[in-house]
Amino acid sequence: MDFDPNRAAVVVVDMQNGFCHPEGSLYAPGSEEAIDPIADVVEMARNAGASVVYTRDVHPPEQFEDNHYYDEFERWGEHVSKGSWEAEIVADLDVREEDHVVVKHTYDAFYRTDLDGFLDTHGISDLLICGTLANVCVLHTAGSAGLRDYRPVLVTDAVGYIEEDHREYALEHAEWLFGETIERGEIGFVATATADD
Repeated sequence: MDFDPNRAAVVVVDMQNGFCHPEGSLYAPGSEEAIDPIADVVEMARNAGASVVYTRDVHPPEQFEDNHYYDEFERWGEHVSKGSWEAEIVADLDVREEDHVVVKHTYDAFYRTDLDGFLDTHGISDLLICGTLANVCVLHTAGSAGLRDYRPVLVTDAVGYIEEDHREYALEHAEWLFGETIERGEIGFVATATADD
């Protein structure tokens, strides 16, 4: 499957110490295992000249204090708190100055962030989505992308998870309802000729 590097971005969701490092409070081995495959996808994008976007899930300590119902700390315990080591992207992923980093506060990387504006400004329509967790932030971000008329393509072997069943559910649900799936070995980047060429 080919993507135009001028219209495509790799979106790396929440590959942070809190989720991917053995000392993280919400560590899952499946998230750590996704690091190297994601690095491969990012390298392919860089070599082709496609955009790379990283998201960081960051929670101010007081975020949920006055909420009526939505409280991630109650559900998951305190995690990836603002300014913490847990909130940083794992060192094994090479975040560069030219990459766009989105700080988000919910499962959905589009909710009250600058992600939509960045993609629109750069003429990006196709999103290769990887990261963690498959059935949480990856799935909600991909679904939100589809509702905004982006083409969300989940990279099946570059997605972290707690349980293998969670990953399978998320990929099947995404493909059935709003997007597509692809293995990283099937990704190609080919620039589309324009009328000016």
